[in-house]
Amino acid sequence: MYSEARKPVTQKRNLITAIPGPKSAELIKRRGEAVSASLGTAFPVFIDHSEGAIIVDVDGNSILDLGAGIAVLNVGHSAKEVRENVKQQIDSFTHTCFMVVPYTGYVEVCEALNRLTPGTHKKKSALFNSGAEAIENAVKIARKFTKRSAVVVFEHGYHGRTNLTMAMTAKNMPYKNGFGPFAPEVYRMPLAYAYRCDACTKPCESSVLSMVLHKIEKEIGASNVACIVIEPILGEGGFIVPCKGFLPGLVKFCKENGIVFIADEVQTGFGRTGNMFACEDESITPDLIVTAKGIAAGMPLAGVTGRAEIMDSIHLSGLGGTYGGNPVACAAALGAIEIIERENLAERANKIGKILTDALNAMAKKYSIIGEVRGRGAMQAIELIKPGTMDPNPEALTAILKYCTSKGVLILSAGTYGNVIRLLPPLVIEEDLLRDGLSVLDEALASIK
Repeated sequence: MYSEARKPVTQKRNLITAIPGPKSAELIKRRGEAVSASLGTAFPVFIDHSEGAIIVDVDGNSILDLGAGIAVLNVGHSAKEVRENVKQQIDSFTHTCFMVVPYTGYVEVCEALNRLTPGTHKKKSALFNSGAEAIENAVKIARKFTKRSAVVVFEHGYHGRTNLTMAMTAKNMPYKNGFGPFAPEVYRMPLAYAYRCDACTKPCESSVLSMVLHKIEKEIGASNVACIVIEPILGEGGFIVPCKGFLPGLVKFCKENGIVFIADEVQTGFGRTGNMFACEDESITPDLIVTAKGIAAGMPLAGVTGRAEIMDSIHLSGLGGTYGGNPVACAAALGAIEIIERENLAERANKIGKILTDALNAMAKKYSIIGEVRGRGAMQAIELIKPGTMDPNPEALTAILKYCTSKGVLILSAGTYGNVIRLLPPLVIEEDLLRDGLSVLDEALASIK
């Protein structure tokens, strides 16, 4: 295990065995005997320790992580302030349940969320364990506040794996197949997905947006809608950036019709997209904003932050949970937020984004299997197609992932059609290391016949 006596991890990719090495291979066998086969594996090694953007596996291989635990490790692996805060908190106490005996860490995280999230209005927060749990609670809050039941979500959206959030999630496999019946009163709307949307050749105000608003009014009834829930950039759906004007149009409609607008910033939050939160790009202010992942650098924590009058509309003890806002997770969050602000990691994400965009666009010019480069900040993706068509190319994605794995570079897949490579490097990654990873991706694309 990692210890203070161990030397810092060199921020360099280095393989000393094949992937997986013999020790990882043995552990993979043990996993197969003990762990449900339903749990997938993106990268076939077992970690020993990590730091920055490098994972060192049990065989001593130094692996470049361009996934950051799915946008969790914005401050990098094993960030000093996070580790120190966690150790100090563990030495003090590990649990009371905030509703039994409160502690300052919970309050401090809520204060930070109220300060950092968009809007100058009075805000309050509540803490939970995961993004899905926070989404469920945001919907509960919206329904209670509005006294309405309908929830509007979008094609290609992902919101979690609980029953309600599966209903809200668009993609069947692997998230929903065979797990129904799902929660009712969830309505899915078209999305302004420019690459695959003919209507997006026109301004969203006159095409997809108007279609969505018409469907809400005629098929649901605006007066029945409690909330509209959307990711400002759709993550699992393939890093889809809605056309300009789409999100502000939804916010305007919500204000006009007494609907709660909920921004799911679970994957996009805490500097990832070049702003502290992705909805700041078009200067929209959500009524409720849901955060998780990057909030606590790997500890289980999530939050719902919103207008005080909405957050306070719930009856006493209507929100809560045994572990929500665990003191150790709160300590980690305070360390992560300190780093994000001190190091201005949102601006750092823009610098990373420039490197990613330039490199990926250069690859797109060389390789006809790249249909589109998209994303914002340090949240970038390429959509793979069969050359000469717009048909998804999941086979190419599989081959590219396999090549990158063999070279010790961890990248992740995404997309409704299983054909999107997503890049989510830690925001502290060294530029030379990032360029090294991109060169391996370039080699992988070149290897596709």
